[in-house]
Amino acid sequence: MPYRTMGWIHANLARIAHGQSGQGTVEYVGLMLLLAGLLTGVVIAAKGMKDGGGLATEIAKKLKDTIQSIGVKK
Repeated sequence: MPYRTMGWIHANLARIAHGQSGQGTVEYVGLMLLLAGLLTGVVIAAKGMKDGGGLATEIAKKLKDTIQSIGVKK
């Protein structure tokens, strides 16, 4: 009797697990859409900056300001 019960449990778990096939693909597509949206935002932000979109210059300037502000005691 216990073997029959264990077989029944195994069969039902296998059926439930099999119903989730393709889930990884959905998550992968969602991640790709998120990255595409993020990169689109970066491109739009870079076009709006002066000096031909000096995004690297702006990032470096913000990092320098942040690093210098850490050492300043108020």
